[in-house]
Amino acid sequence: MAKAKASKEAKAAAKAARKEASRARRKQLWQAFQMQRKEDKLLLPLMIGSIIGLTGLAVLIGLLTGSLVFVLPLGIVLGVLIAFIIFGRRVQKTVFTKADGQAGAAAWALDNMRGQWRVKQAVSGTTHLDAVHRVIGKPGVILVGEGSPHRVKTLLAQEKKKIARVVGDTPIYDVIVGNEEGQVPLKKLERHLSKLPNNINKARIDSLESRLAALGGKGPGAGMPKGPMPAGAKMRNIQRTARRR
Repeated sequence: MAKAKASKEAKAAAKAARKEASRARRKQLWQAFQMQRKEDKLLLPLMIGSIIGLTGLAVLIGLLTGSLVFVLPLGIVLGVLIAFIIFGRRVQKTVFTKADGQAGAAAWALDNMRGQWRVKQAVSGTTHLDAVHRVIGKPGVILVGEGSPHRVKTLLAQEKKKIARVVGDTPIYDVIVGNEEGQVPLKKLERHLSKLPNNINKARIDSLESRLAALGGKGPGAGMPKGPMPAGAKMRNIQRTARRR
């Protein structure tokens, strides 16, 4: 009896936790929608237009084929789905636009990538908040630099030389995030990494991660902010913190 009671209580607690998590997600989604709606005047027209357009198309197809009762719900569902896709894409665009050019933006973008990427932030950096982040994935090892291009190039060369002694014949790629020629814009960083060829498997990824972890690195504590620096943040104070560390 005691075990059954404990099991029921555990199930009830798990159900309550799921409900609370779902409520929190809905709240976050609603807040994101409200913020985006205020900044993006095209959001509502595009979302409403997609629903009306696909619903109208479904009605037309339904009337022509005599299957309105089946096609109409499908049109409504597709319209809502497209509206949510539009919402997500425009929110993403706004977020990357605001983050672009801020210290820590590349680290934030790497941490939010989809897929099996192993990210180590700020394996090397400077007190000017230039940094090189290390990513391990199916392409191999990718070094991603952000900051002043001439300082970042030096950091990348040093880091590449250091890890080349450890990774053997594993391909090493280097990327500088920015909007100048030869650089990768922040909003295209994930796409750029995803387009690199698959050179190694998961077992090799695990092995590389262990071996490279032994090299150490300054990590996020090197003074890099954990996300894009707020517009009002004082660079001098952050640089002072970096020097102390």
